[in-house]
Amino acid sequence: MEKQKVLINGARLKQTIEEFAEFGKTENNGVTRLALSDVDIQARNHFRSLCEALGMKVTWDDMGSMYATLEGENNDQPPVVIGSHLDSVKKGGRFDGVLGVLTGLEVIRTMVDNQIKPNIPIVVANITNEEGARFEPSMMASGVMSGRFDKGQMLKSKDENGVSFAEALKASGYEGDKQHRLTDATAFIELHIEQGPVLESNSIDIGVVECVVGMCCYEVEVTGDSDHAGTTPMAMRKDALFAAINLINEVRQKMGKLDSDLVYTIGRMNISPNIHTVIPNKVVFTIEARHKEAAVIRQVEAIIQGLTESDGREKCDVTAVKLWDRDTVWFSDQLVELLENASNALDYSFKRMPSGAGHDAQFIATYLPAAMIFVPSVNGKSHAEDELTSWEDCEKGVNVVLQTVLDLTTN
Repeated sequence: MEKQKVLINGARLKQTIEEFAEFGKTENNGVTRLALSDVDIQARNHFRSLCEALGMKVTWDDMGSMYATLEGENNDQPPVVIGSHLDSVKKGGRFDGVLGVLTGLEVIRTMVDNQIKPNIPIVVANITNEEGARFEPSMMASGVMSGRFDKGQMLKSKDENGVSFAEALKASGYEGDKQHRLTDATAFIELHIEQGPVLESNSIDIGVVECVVGMCCYEVEVTGDSDHAGTTPMAMRKDALFAAINLINEVRQKMGKLDSDLVYTIGRMNISPNIHTVIPNKVVFTIEARHKEAAVIRQVEAIIQGLTESDGREKCDVTAVKLWDRDTVWFSDQLVELLENASNALDYSFKRMPSGAGHDAQFIATYLPAAMIFVPSVNGKSHAEDELTSWEDCEKGVNVVLQTVLDLTTN
């Protein structure tokens, strides 16, 4: 049988996605399944039972990440790992994260159906607390695995009820041993919904993700003077809000000329004293920008840092402080090419594209060969109850992963 003729069972994939959507189902057909909550544990238990029914061994590490292993002919070789996350945001969708985990499950089921034994092991992974919706930060477990985050600090993270991650992990029954962490792999492959409108708007089946873009985030503080809104002449004011508006307009004008792929956001703003009869004396806002090329991010930072000298008109003081940044993470060229080859062999349209959002694969890519594909999101919606990816597109994405895994494990 030609490997490209092996296809997944789309009806079974749909049924399994719908099964998992019941764990934390919301009134509007979405999902609230916060990390290590009761419904997350139910989903974990179900995932575990489905894997064990296929003869897979399921282990979990010291951060609760789960690994279901299908043995190969040479089990001393690094495995091919397929994974994502089962946790969701509050009132999120039924595809974000879970589709990537169930991709791995359906790949294994298809191989078992066709009596295909891989040369090397295949692991299906559920990475703990990708969303960070209950315990901050996001991508917590993959951050610990990659050395980006300190485990001790992560264990102290508390939810809104004061429960620590360490306490929730211990209570979950999924506090495992550090020796089970993902430390070596031939490949890590993550399928995810796009969470944006590009694929659907261009009628493209598959997004082959080449990188997770770099970004920077600054906090800008504008300081003026508070005076009476009715008695202070306009020419004698130091209005921090008017100054902030000028600065934001300057940001739009200058950044808009840099590169069409650059995205930038004023996401948070606080105005003081925030009283309608008082001239604002302080405005604090954030500027976040994302692009795959480091040179463009450097241009962005120069623009932001230049704001401190920009506002002579309102006579206000301006400071700009970098809150954090990250470098672009590029995925394995070999794996990206294999994913493109698989899409081509299946006659699916595809394009290389960056990811503007963070994913576990970006941290894992810093120490293991990794890659991602996207499948279209209807209207670009995600982190919402009406998030939707068609069953056909789900099936196509999993077929691409299946073909790639066969290429990696049966040649």
